[in-house]
Amino acid sequence: MTDLMPAAGVSLALLAGDRDGATHWLESLLESGGYGVLRERTGRDALQRARATHPDLIIVDAELSDQAGVELCRALRADPRITTSTPILLAAGEPCTREHRLAALAAGAWECIAPPHDADEILLKVQAYVRAKLDADRARAEGLLDPLSGLYNPQGLARRARELGSQAFREHGALACVAVALDLEQGEAAVTAEETDGAAVVRCVNALKATARLSDVVGRLSAVEFAVLAPGTDAGGARRLAERLAQSIHTRTTPPDAARAAPAVRVRCGYEAVANMGYAPIEPVELLVRASAALRTGKPEGGAWIRRFDDGIPST
Repeated sequence: MTDLMPAAGVSLALLAGDRDGATHWLESLLESGGYGVLRERTGRDALQRARATHPDLIIVDAELSDQAGVELCRALRADPRITTSTPILLAAGEPCTREHRLAALAAGAWECIAPPHDADEILLKVQAYVRAKLDADRARAEGLLDPLSGLYNPQGLARRARELGSQAFREHGALACVAVALDLEQGEAAVTAEETDGAAVVRCVNALKATARLSDVVGRLSAVEFAVLAPGTDAGGARRLAERLAQSIHTRTTPPDAARAAPAVRVRCGYEAVANMGYAPIEPVELLVRASAALRTGKPEGGAWIRRFDDGIPST
């Protein structure tokens, strides 16, 4: 363990926990993986350290001396000084129940680390999360990210669509785009504009990030509309992706004790997919336009909540 900032180029991990036996092995594992590790014993100190050092990874012990680990996860995720692209993991000392996992995910944790532990798997997941976070940091510095969600903004989505389209064209691969619209409700009244940037949208953003593959590109089109660019994905894969995204959003926005209640967030999806970009006469950015248009005018498939772009011409 070190209490100093790591050398340039070394990713920084913050470990919050005061149970040496329960968290020391994580500290050793991260250091063996080349991470600089900071350690704080209380949730209050961990929050202050995270604000000051902007770590690339935060791991929170489920049982802190001054508060529950889930509460610290919620405070970290709600703090505007900590980017939404910062991965937060909750470490439990015993196997997690479904209720505990849902509570952690709803609080903003990306994943629960619980026994039985696989050190190699944990390190590989951490590497993937940190790599995605660093990519997001670079995009943010270039002005391609939405400041509220940490996702790509429309300009960033357009750039990434061109990059993915060029790769798919060279490889004669598939490319799809799924647009997601959130209908946020509070009782019988629609939420206000301020509330659309609140906790419900934050949970939806976390659901999109957690569900999308590392190869997917997630962006924000407007206050309550998002898009996922999915390389190597045909029409069938796009429909399955839409179903996973909708399920993840419902799970994260529905409290465990209200599972049977009507969801507070209703999800609509629109999509377009090209099976072979090498033969399809379409600009990659047009996929974004078509998926967004499908939300409103697309052909319903399996219910009105999911629609495919329909311009009256048979799809490729």
